[in-house]
Amino acid sequence: MITMKTSHFALLVLLFSCQSKSKPSLTIATAANVQFAMTELTKAFQDQTGIACHIVIGSSGGLTAQIAGGAPYDVFVSANMKYPEALYKKGLTVGAPEVYGFGILVLWGTDGILTPSFNELESDTIRHIAIANPKTAPYGEAALEVLQNLNLLERINSKLVYGESISQVNQFVISNAAEIGFTSKSVVISDEMGQKGKWIEVDQQLYTPIAQGAVVIKGKNREMADKFYKFLFSEQAKLILRNYGYHVN
Repeated sequence: MITMKTSHFALLVLLFSCQSKSKPSLTIATAANVQFAMTELTKAFQDQTGIACHIVIGSSGGLTAQIAGGAPYDVFVSANMKYPEALYKKGLTVGAPEVYGFGILVLWGTDGILTPSFNELESDTIRHIAIANPKTAPYGEAALEVLQNLNLLERINSKLVYGESISQVNQFVISNAAEIGFTSKSVVISDEMGQKGKWIEVDQQLYTPIAQGAVVIKGKNREMADKFYKFLFSEQAKLILRNYGYHVN
């Protein structure tokens, strides 16, 4: 197993401001797979309400630990239901989490790979395979499940490179630190990443559906947080999520 590390903040927290701090604002803890969709979601929400949004990006497990430790986040948009449900059971949320969409896992390769393929993972041309840390990142957990179901895990285990979140997996692939990696469809079809490398969708029968949940965190911005949470389940938000490859009911 190979592990690549960066600083704690680089792994777990990337902070983006979409408006001046002098105006009403929310801090939204966002799973890395949904970061590009979240930028568009918060812009649409701000246009409607005038409420600015600060996006903190990280692995779902890492963000959960931060929230449990008292991080002042208002809404948690996770990559699965397990982590927001854990916060709900601890009494840290306003209510129980709900599923806002289902994520799609993809296998993504650099430009040097003609067509990403599971058949190629054992070849000498693939030296490093990037996946998110399965202990904290649901997409990493799904990737391991796929490799186990294909009976590949033991044969390629020495090639695996673990990122703390999907964001770091993306960095590994883009920088060619890994020739191929497991990431989310929402990343590879985004404007930011859509022209880089090639990808294929992973057969959804190979992994447990990635039901992604959101929840409002108890805090002083409850009214604004409730507004964003309601917006996240609106038809406008659902359209944005669908455009980023999520399955939305």
